[in-house]
Amino acid sequence: MKIKLPLPQEKKLTVVCRVEPGCLGPEGKNHISEFCNMAQKQVESIDSDFVHWVLVPRRDKSLAEMQYKINNKKLTHDKAARYLEKFKKNLDEFEEHLHVKLAHLVGEYIGH
Repeated sequence: MKIKLPLPQEKKLTVVCRVEPGCLGPEGKNHISEFCNMAQKQVESIDSDFVHWVLVPRRDKSLAEMQYKINNKKLTHDKAARYLEKFKKNLDEFEEHLHVKLAHLVGEYIGH
């Protein structure tokens, strides 16, 4: 069955990425919210037909760095992987692509 894109918001995979303040250096905790707001705008278009991105500061280390949801229901790593397979995406490569993009954005942010 062919999937009609873009998906409605409630069927998109919400990817919550908690960004470590330390990635911005020793004063990162003072800049992480601003960075997340800037980075959010830069990643929104990535796979936007079936993914909704949420970048937030990682202030609570007990929460996972990456979290997946559909319609506000949490998904396990395996279920997120199966979801992405429907779009011919590998979860590990998907996460790596985001981390590379964030590393690039950190470099831009620090450079300004």
